[in-house]
Amino acid sequence: MATSGSSRYETEQLQKGCYYEWMSLQSKHIADLKEALMSQRSKENDRKLGELVGKIVDDFQKYTERRSELSHRCCSSYFAPSWNSSLENGLLWMGGCRPSSFIRVIYAMCGSQTETHLSEYLLKIDENVGDANNSTDGSMSDLTATQLAKINELHIKVIQKEDKITKKAANLQEDVADMPIAVTAYATDLVEAGVAVEDALDKHEECMAVVMAEADRLRFETLRKIVEVVTPVQAAEFLLAGKRLHVSLHEWGRVREEKRLGCARTGEASAAREDAGKSNRSATC
Repeated sequence: MATSGSSRYETEQLQKGCYYEWMSLQSKHIADLKEALMSQRSKENDRKLGELVGKIVDDFQKYTERRSELSHRCCSSYFAPSWNSSLENGLLWMGGCRPSSFIRVIYAMCGSQTETHLSEYLLKIDENVGDANNSTDGSMSDLTATQLAKINELHIKVIQKEDKITKKAANLQEDVADMPIAVTAYATDLVEAGVAVEDALDKHEECMAVVMAEADRLRFETLRKIVEVVTPVQAAEFLLAGKRLHVSLHEWGRVREEKRLGCARTGEASAAREDAGKSNRSATC
């Protein structure tokens, strides 16, 4: 994976472009899912909803494959992306989100929707409106015992696989303190990477790219298996929630950094004014 500085920069720009193309596609997916769910609730376009869910899963697979291709040119960028906010980078696991977080989204949606439906149920009883036992529209609150058991089983397996990948990454991180990297760093005050160190770092980056690709496969397989367990309506609701979360975190992180940057600039300006005032007072004295 030995690459020049200019080549690394070009690769990072390709990675950044790939990410923003995906974010743009996320926004389109959100609009398509909202429209399809509204149609579904009016008992139309059942087949179209299933096709949309399948297309979104395929799009995610293509995105992970593209990431894998680009990571083998230069992997380091994915572990602290310049296109992410500090908030997003602090939440990364192997260059992306934890696959187990997909299932946590389902649990959160299930609990939230159940609470909403319970409130509506009690309101109908109080007002004697319609049939209080009227069935819902197949949303996450309607997950069956069989579905919940399959999702829980998947959750356990995914966490176990995450732990294995995390251990592989930990071992690779420990290898950085091995020969020849640590010895070279100790032996000279001016740390210049020789051929042996460059080869070792290239090898390390290649191995990290393999680990990240394994993590991406786990992300995709988790998504695919969730969609297989739930109904098309539930799958669409899950995908919509996950995409909104992703887009929202990106936006929240950006806004928080802009606020911090603004506060920092305000603080610097205040400090400069205070220093100027001290200088003027000193000159007067």
